[in-house]
Amino acid sequence: MRYDSLDTFLSDGKEALIKGPVAMVFAEDLVEVDTTLRHHITLGFKAVLLFAPDELTLPEGLELQIHRIRYATRAPNMLTQAVNRLIAAAPGIWMYYCYNAEYLFFPFCETRSITDMLTFHTEERRGGMLTYVVDLYAGDLHDAPNAVSLEDACLDKSGYYALGRMDAAGHPKERQLDFFGGLRWRFEEHIPANRRHIDRIAIFKAKKGLTLSETHLFNEEEYNTYACPWHHNLTATIVSFRTAKALKTNSGSTYDIDSFRWHNSTEFEWHSQQLLDLGLMEPGQWF
Repeated sequence: MRYDSLDTFLSDGKEALIKGPVAMVFAEDLVEVDTTLRHHITLGFKAVLLFAPDELTLPEGLELQIHRIRYATRAPNMLTQAVNRLIAAAPGIWMYYCYNAEYLFFPFCETRSITDMLTFHTEERRGGMLTYVVDLYAGDLHDAPNAVSLEDACLDKSGYYALGRMDAAGHPKERQLDFFGGLRWRFEEHIPANRRHIDRIAIFKAKKGLTLSETHLFNEEEYNTYACPWHHNLTATIVSFRTAKALKTNSGSTYDIDSFRWHNSTEFEWHSQQLLDLGLMEPGQWF
């Protein structure tokens, strides 16, 4: 189903928001949009919304499985404006957002659906879920000059760390951390300081008055926590070519990078168990 604008979707397509979870995919460019959509459809989202410009062409069969919304995805603050309007339109349902060339993995996702996971997460009285955005990059930039290759995808197997997140008075916030690592850490000279962290509350339950900021944090502090006060909770991972793609297509950084590989690179196996083994997500009490 196609919609000329977000206003049109919220008027004519609201049946897609009756039951979650709903995935929102923002196509910043034309790279791997189809594989991003197919991956999230396979995870079991009840509806997948694609925000994309007109120049994107998709296979007809794939378009029939999604809700495509014409949207200026290169405009400032485009993601938060759309997400916050969706939150206001559909309080009470679970939502997820990502960009193209990003792929969500959660514990045991090969055999369990996103609905299965969120049913358990809801029972633990959680309204948000921490996701780590783990950088993927092509192992050979000569074969993949934009750094995107699903067949030759690598990630860093170590080099991740966390720092306490401070409030306005300089005190640590309870159960909140800023996480770092991957390409944003290794090539930090090309990344603005406020965009170097790799944590994102990408899975959340919409509610009245909730809003997402440009720092990928919510105005309700409990949503920004990594766990409840009693025990560890589920976390998930978004494996993402977004940073690698930006570093290799930006004229200010592309000539400084011949390869993203280093001694801590490893081949990505496209399986949740690898991410669990590397400590890049947490099953909590869900077995």
